[in-house]
Amino acid sequence: MSFLPPSLQKLIVELAKLPSIGNRSAERLAYYLTNQPQLAANISDAINQTVQNVSLCRDCFFVTDSEICGVCEDSQRDGTTLCIVEKPADVIAIEQASIYKGVYHVLHSLWAPLRGQSADDMNIDRLLERIVSNDIREVIIATGATVEGEATALYLAKLLGDKGIKATRLAQGLPKGGELEYLDDVTLTRAL
Repeated sequence: MSFLPPSLQKLIVELAKLPSIGNRSAERLAYYLTNQPQLAANISDAINQTVQNVSLCRDCFFVTDSEICGVCEDSQRDGTTLCIVEKPADVIAIEQASIYKGVYHVLHSLWAPLRGQSADDMNIDRLLERIVSNDIREVIIATGATVEGEATALYLAKLLGDKGIKATRLAQGLPKGGELEYLDDVTLTRAL
């Protein structure tokens, strides 16, 4: 790619660092943006404003442009139920389902010792402080079904259990419309 202008090369390299964007997608996006200068300027402005204005909620670590996020500020929410998730996108997914009315705690990491991610990376001290000070009665651990998500859920369940706090896990198992004969052993075991 040495035949490309250095600024375009840099754009391709930076775009390729984004999740789900490989080198070919980064190239296509970069070429598209060079032909859409107004769109490129709008995206650049939006990124700069986001970086300058968006931070993490003091209470739950979700994204906000003030000290407290909209979820924590909402007096209509059940403050005695706490859902632990890995990342802000998980909060958004749960909120779009419009069924959960409690509050959240965003870990921003999972327990993955082989990748150098320890329990210290997960805002656990603040989690325990919130549970005690806010009289949380129900804790739902909503980490993914990955190896790291499962390890984190087990770690949190034991940690909370040792402190006398009952925690539940999101149900896992049969997908809607799924047929038993096509399910793998792990999915069927979790469903049972």
